[in-house]
Amino acid sequence: MDAFVLKIIAIISMAFDHSGYLIFNGHFSYFNYIGRFAFPIFAFQISQGYIHTKNFKKYATRLGIFAIISQIPFMLFIHYVVGENFALNVFFTLFLGLLSIYAYDKLFEKYKSIGLLIPICLGILAQYIKTDYGFYGVAIILLFYIFRNHKYIMAFSFALATITKYTIDIYQLVIIHYQNIEVYKIYGLLCICTILPTILILIYNGKKGRDTKHLLYLFYPLHLLLLYGLYFLKI
Repeated sequence: MDAFVLKIIAIISMAFDHSGYLIFNGHFSYFNYIGRFAFPIFAFQISQGYIHTKNFKKYATRLGIFAIISQIPFMLFIHYVVGENFALNVFFTLFLGLLSIYAYDKLFEKYKSIGLLIPICLGILAQYIKTDYGFYGVAIILLFYIFRNHKYIMAFSFALATITKYTIDIYQLVIIHYQNIEVYKIYGLLCICTILPTILILIYNGKKGRDTKHLLYLFYPLHLLLLYGLYFLKI
């Protein structure tokens, strides 16, 4: 399985995830289970992008620019279609994750504590400014890079991080906010669906496949605008 196929799977998964909110009037649905495949694949591809890019500054700048471009479509989508408050879109998470890889790669060998401290701070920043997936998102991007040459350790680390994330989410919802016990089932299935893309990552062959450099960059804001437009046609 090459990078092109992985990217297409992730984009289709993301489209299901976001379309579900439109179809089911902003409510959670089984579409969201399918949608859990998207981010782990995008996170993995950021680590691969860092490895293979010939120009880091250009790569980081492109992510940053599209994070800014995508923010208005994202806010329109989450406010009107999903019914949630302010957050920053996933490109900001990918951007901070890329920076965390760069900091780790350049500093860890000589200055171990600093090489880990900067990525941790970037993860905390992601959580604080409310990027999509927050600290967890930055952390797994870095994990995919650190264990890039040890696929099964990478898969185990990712699974452990994901289980930890959903355990914390369940604790906050059930114990702190007194949500219904049904949350256990929903978040348990979400956790499993988030881990499942590891299988696809493990069979990734390291090849680029068809050149689709700008496919995600264009698809992400455009499909959010489309869903926002369909929302108003629907009502």
